Amino acid sequence: MKRILTITVLAAMAASLFIGCTKKSAAPAVADDWKPNGTVTMIVAYKAGSGTDNTARVLTSYAEKYVGQTLVIDNKEGGSGSIGWTALAKAKPDGLTLGFINLPTFCSNIIDHLGSYTVESIEPIANHVIETSVVLVSAKSPFNTLKELVDYAKANPGKLKASTNGNKASNHIGAQLLAHSANFEYTAIPYGGTADQLLALRQGEVDFSVAKVADFTSFASELKVLGTYDTKRIPEYPDTPTLGELGFYPEWYGSARCIVAPAGTPKAIIDFYANAFKQAMEDADYIAASNKAHMTTEFKSPSETGDLIKQQYNFCANTLKEIFN
Repeated sequence: MKRILTITVLAAMAASLFIGCTKKSAAPAVADDWKPNGTVTMIVAYKAGSGTDNTARVLTSYAEKYVGQTLVIDNKEGGSGSIGWTALAKAKPDGLTLGFINLPTFCSNIIDHLGSYTVESIEPIANHVIETSVVLVSAKSPFNTLKELVDYAKANPGKLKASTNGNKASNHIGAQLLAHSANFEYTAIPYGGTADQLLALRQGEVDFSVAKVADFTSFASELKVLGTYDTKRIPEYPDTPTLGELGFYPEWYGSARCIVAPAGTPKAIIDFYANAFKQAMEDADYIAASNKAHMTTEFKSPSETGDLIKQQYNFCANTLKEIFN
């Protein structure tokens, strides 16, 4: 009887090991002192020149000395980020492919079934920046205050057009939060990403947009900021009222950009990169460059970043149903 039980137990163990080895989530064994042994690819799910691309390039240029290898940005744009994030989720968990995800768009895409990935498809490494959203119009716009824009929108339902970075992507959610709380209708026009969205605004194709401060620093003179999504006025625009001051959406809203790896990446690799990027974000030269680019750096550990992703997923799951109905 003991012999039969022993064989049964060994067979069960073998089957368990076989199943574990066939799953991508089974992390390959690596030493605690792991370091990358070649070029590291950083997937950015938006085009070159976009806000995410710009902030990613600033960080990676200073992080290379702490990573010890070249960091190459791979722009995989399209599908409101879903093309790049699907590729990231399918990459080998060997520490040589990382990527940036944008919150809340990464989560809203999951809820909207725009990609084949889930929250469990990635391993959080660190949060890079957290940016507050703002309401923008062209410098040539007849609207000089947010109240003027809202009053016009109410008097002319659906006439105002807003460019967005994709259907139910971060900036579309921002525009919808304003319209829902101010009780007006408008026409949303999705573009390939924030860069294209703001180009449309600058060229007069639409009437307003919602974006983040770092998205338009290089051409800020071409735009007017009418309102900010925060509980207090932001340092970059101290004379611009918050939406809450005007009786509209009263909470903070914006975007976070996080560094992640494919699911199944070993903890030693995650810890290596978390430490390397933390050092980069504390580097004096990086801080000077990020301040110049109006980037609001906010490092978060892997566990803190994971909590942020879950919080943003819950925000999308609960809020999108309310504001898009």
